Parts: sequence; C-alpha cells; structure tokens
Amino acid sequence: MKRIVAKVTSMTLLFTLTLTLLFNGWGTSVVHAAGLTVTGSGGGNEAAYVEWSPVSNASGYKVFIKAASAADSQYQQLPNELIRKYTSYWRADAVGLAAGSYVMKVEAVLSGGGTASAVTGTLAAAPYDRSGFAFSAQSPYGTGSGAYTNNGTLKSGAQVLYVTSQNAQTVTLPVVVSSSGTVQTGVGLGGILSLRQKGYDTTPLAIRFIGKVTAADLSGQLNSGGYLEVKGKSNYTEMNLTIEGIGTDAYAYGWGLLLRYAGNVEVRNLGLMLFPDDGISMDTGNANVWVHNNDIFYGSAGSDADQAKGDGSTDLKKGSTYITISYNHYFDSGKAALVGLSESAEFFVTLHHNWFDHSDSRHPRIRVASVHVYNNFYDGVSKYGVGVTTGASAFVESNVFRNAKYPMLSSLQGTDALGEGTFSGENGGMIKAYNNSISGAASLIYANSNSGTAPANAASHDAYLASSRSEAVPGSYKALVGGTAYNNFDTLVDTGVSVAAVDNVNAVEQKVKAGAGRQGGGDFSWAFNNAVDDTAYALNAPLMSAIRSYTSGLVSVGGNANPGGPTPTPSATPAPTATPVPTVTPVPTTTPAPTAAPTSTPAPGAAVHNFTASGTSSSFFTIQGNLSTSKGTVSYNGLTLTQCLKIESATSIQFTTAKASTLTLVFGSEGTKIKVDGTSYPITNGVATVSLAAGAHTITKDSTANLYYLVVE
Repeated sequence: MKRIVAKVTSMTLLFTLTLTLLFNGWGTSVVHAAGLTVTGSGGGNEAAYVEWSPVSNASGYKVFIKAASAADSQYQQLPNELIRKYTSYWRADAVGLAAGSYVMKVEAVLSGGGTASAVTGTLAAAPYDRSGFAFSAQSPYGTGSGAYTNNGTLKSGAQVLYVTSQNAQTVTLPVVVSSSGTVQTGVGLGGILSLRQKGYDTTPLAIRFIGKVTAADLSGQLNSGGYLEVKGKSNYTEMNLTIEGIGTDAYAYGWGLLLRYAGNVEVRNLGLMLFPDDGISMDTGNANVWVHNNDIFYGSAGSDADQAKGDGSTDLKKGSTYITISYNHYFDSGKAALVGLSESAEFFVTLHHNWFDHSDSRHPRIRVASVHVYNNFYDGVSKYGVGVTTGASAFVESNVFRNAKYPMLSSLQGTDALGEGTFSGENGGMIKAYNNSISGAASLIYANSNSGTAPANAASHDAYLASSRSEAVPGSYKALVGGTAYNNFDTLVDTGVSVAAVDNVNAVEQKVKAGAGRQGGGDFSWAFNNAVDDTAYALNAPLMSAIRSYTSGLVSVGGNANPGGPTPTPSATPAPTATPVPTVTPVPTTTPAPTAAPTSTPAPGAAVHNFTASGTSSSFFTIQGNLSTSKGTVSYNGLTLTQCLKIESATSIQFTTAKASTLTLVFGSEGTKIKVDGTSYPITNGVATVSLAAGAHTITKDSTANLYYLVVE
C-alpha cells in the first residue's frame, strides 16, 4: 500500500430525510457510462458501496452520494479516504447512513481534462438492530451507538479518524486535556486514546480502520499485552466512541482491543485475527458497550493446553454491565464469550444473532450476571452452549442449536453432574429456556419437562422449560449446589428487547447466516466440514494456515490525483504571497458595486470558492454548514461578497491537495482564529493564510467567524 496522509474530519454524511426502507442487501449492479463502468454496488447496514473498473486516463476519482429521491444538486462528496484501489478495481464505501434509499455517483477526473461519470441504481441501507441491554432505558447512557445517533448518522460535532497501516503511528487529533479547555494534539492512535483517557474530551469520535492493520503497524501504540486500550478515567466514563472497519476487509491483525472504564462504546465491522489472549476484552467498569457485526477468528496460542485457538473471543468482567454482543461470526472459537469473573453484584448482558460457527464453549459462560441469550445460531458446537454458575440467571430464547453437544449446562447438576464437571466446582445457576430449536444434542435435562434427552428432574437439571416467554420460573426450582433460584430478570427489568425484535426461531438460521459478521460477509470465507468439525475441538490446522497467510488485496487509499501512485512529496513549502485585505460593509445596506479591479487573481488551476456565487456546492470542496446573508458585505479583490458560511461547531470544509499549496480564507469582521487540520491559525485583518502539504485537509471552527471566500493555489 502506498503512503497516504489521513487526516481528521469533523463530520461525515448526514441525511435528515425520512425515507422508506427498501433493503436489497449487499448486492451487485452494473452501470456503464462513457469511459467508466460501475461493476458492483449495494446497500448494507447503514452503509452503501460502489465498485468500478479503472479508467486508463484518469488522474483521480471522486465519489458522491444522495438520497434516491433528492435532486442531483444534493449529491454530497465522500471523504477521500473512503475511496480505495484494489488490484483490478476501485471501491468506495459510504457509512453513517440513516436507513433509506440512496444513489452513488463515481466521477473520474481525466488527465487530459474533463470528467467521466457513472451512477448506480437505487441502493437500500438497512438499520442495524439496536436491541439488548446496551439500549435499555435503565442503562447509564441509554445507547451503545458510540459516535453515532440511534438512526445511524454521526452525532453533531463528531470527529472522524481514518487509520491505515501507513498512518497508525502518525495520525493526529486535537484532544481537550483540562477542565479549562486546554487542547493537546495526540500523535498516533494510542497517543490519542491516552489523552482522551484524562476524561475531559467526550466529543463523539469514530475511528475508522481501513484494510489490514497489524501489530507492527501499531508499534508503540499498543500496551505491553498487545492491546489497543480504550480507557476512561473511572468506571463508566462517557466515551462516545465507535471503532469500526470500512468495507469488507478491515482487520485488527495480531492485536486486540481492551475496554476499561468506558461508557457508550461501539465496536463493529472488524475482522480480528491472531489476537493476544482475548480478541475484545471488556475488562472492568464498562457500560453501554455494543460489540456487533465482527468476524472473530483464531487468536495466538496461549500457554495453557486449552488456549491453542487463543483465549476469549469477546470477554467481559469486573463490573462491566449493560452490554450487547450481537451479529458476530465466531470462526471455531475455543472460548467464545466469558461473562463475569469475580463479581458480587448483578449485571446485565445480551447476546443475540451471533453465529457460533463450529466453536467449542462459552456461548456464553456466565457468573452472577443476568443474561438474555436469543436468536443465536449454534452451528456444530463441540462442547457446550450456554453455561451458568455462581447464581447466574440466563433467559435462553428462540435459539437454534444444531449438533451442539450440550446446549445448556449448570454447574454440578443435570448434564454437568453426569461427568467430571465443566466449571471448576463452582455453584450452579439457573436457565429459563423458551422456544429453542434443538437437534443432535447428546444430553439435555429439563427441570419440568420430559422433552429433553432424559426424563424431567426437578432437583438436578440443565434448564427450566417455560411455556411462554413471560412465564415466571417458580422459586421452588433452584440450583442444586448453591440453592439459587432464577431471578426472573426478563420479566422485571427493561432488557432493551421488544417482542417484535425476537425473530421466529424458524427464521433464525437463515437470518444469522446472512447478517452475522462484517458487511457483505467479509472478504474471508471458510467452509467447515460438518462430519468432522461438529464434534472436533482441536485447532483446525488448515484454517489457522489460511489465517496466518491472509494478505490484503488493498493497493492504496484515496481517490484523488495519481490514483494508485505515491502522494507527491513537495521539495519545499512555498512562502505565502501577499494577500489583499477585505473591507467589510455592515448589514444591511444596498449591495455596493465593485469599486476597483482586482489587485491580484488566483493562479491558473487554483481551487476557488465564492459562497455568494455558489453557496455550499463545489466539485473540489466538501462543505457542511449553514449559510447567511445577514452578516454584512465584504469587498475583496474587486468582488462584492454578500453571503457567508457561518463557522460553527458543526461546520466543516474538506478537500485534498495533490501537492503543496497555499490556502487563503477571507472572513468578515468577526473571528480571530480558524482551525485547519486541528491546528489554530490567526485571522488577521479578515484573512487567514495557511501553507499546506499534499494530502487531505479539514477546516473547522476555532472562534466564531463568517467565511465569505476561499482559495487553494
């Protein structure tokens, strides 16, 4: 992959239209235009994508998106980092979309001048399933959507950080580090998260991984255990953070995620391979965490005999509560999900629509907690499905257990008491089972029903079989060792799950297979051999070999000038030229005519934007913000400027330069500073001049100001 410069943007696509959902999947369509062919496109969960064949004489590409029902003037340009080159095609992904119908447009900038473009058909973006305890009204934050709103769009004022194998150690972000508002620039992904650990900056932040990012790429950014730390200052600190992969091929390769003291965190659309010990560890004092739509493969082998596949895939413990783990695809995990370690107080977790694909155990393995387990697909599980100990209560509802050896276990009773015991001699817990589909189980003993593999046993059983989802389990049924009764949490607290959110058990296998894991199923596929892998729990050597040999097909990131080639490196930064000073006429007088010819004009090839003439529409700049005609009139360079862009918290201007350039910004009388790429620059006599290196750039608010005109040359 060629070196790129990935910068921070403050906002991405926001659509406030209410649209009808027409979900057509992560599908494919082909569109032709002169010189440009769209070879694939589709909609997914709050996202859409387009792929196209390279154009031989293109110097770069831009990609735009709009609501399908909107006029062409409403196209919004995607950030440059969302455009990527692969060996034989190009691709762009739009993320952060509210559910609805969209159209994407690809524009090739031709080296000889002019453009060629092609437009997709209608693409349907579906909503993510926001269910479970991370979305309970009784939880601390009421949501686990991180940097996003619950309709799928970024929160107002959100920051976006693009992380690749090339910039993981050098990417920067300004972070508030004191109660007085002091800002310090964090360098490297780990450095940025370390500054946010101080607890003063709760700005919504989406960290977007592109391609395969290895532990070596993150050298110096991981802790001593090989984890990227997402930590708050103390228990349940508000983080408003989303960690996500872009497209089908984003990987955390050779490293894991450690969440501690974190509130409102989302982890989605990542492939985790060869992680150390745990893949995603929610260790100590986390709340409102949503881990979903990830592909989780083997970790690195640990020192214990049962850690050949790594240790935990998605583990949580030590007071982590109001957690939802959903729509993940676990590839032969040895220990899928630990829930609880040494807790003494009740906490709440949901697992739903996960694909436990020939994994072995802990789906989940629960201590103390109250856990809702519904609509998961247990696909050839060699040891056990749901396990409860130390007084835990689990509501196991409408899951499909296909050749799961022991679908449900409670420590030292029922099926577990028939052998040597699975749970280190711990006290038992209680399971309420309802409406599950079970086939191929070796043993299942109900407390009150003969429909298991053995007659009912009220004293020593695996689960109580409920006749309705709202049935309370009588207190007379208790754990054989420990004497704990089922706490009926599912009928007493807000689980964050509506009746409508629970799928009919007959639809679960198909829905989970289609929807679990990364967008489009990810770029890594593996077919297990049921005849062997349903009962085997040894490491699958061919699968491990495929994981170790995985290589990314990504060639480069960014779609503008010189696609696929290195970003030009300037030999020197040009000195700024003299800039005319604007004069300001107060509101509202009649608009004066220009009184003098321009003293200078932008150089040929310069990118100029005049807000009076063009509003927020531009083929070079991506502009988000509010316009005003009531802030006075500015005379500049022979122009009379009557409309401005208000520089507010939600305002951003994004653009990319192919070479070193000079940015000139012309303001009204208000404003003393402006931020460019997170750094503050002074506004002197209404003008700010900034020298830019080649790459992506973003203009955001420092002080309140009104911007009338800008030029990059």
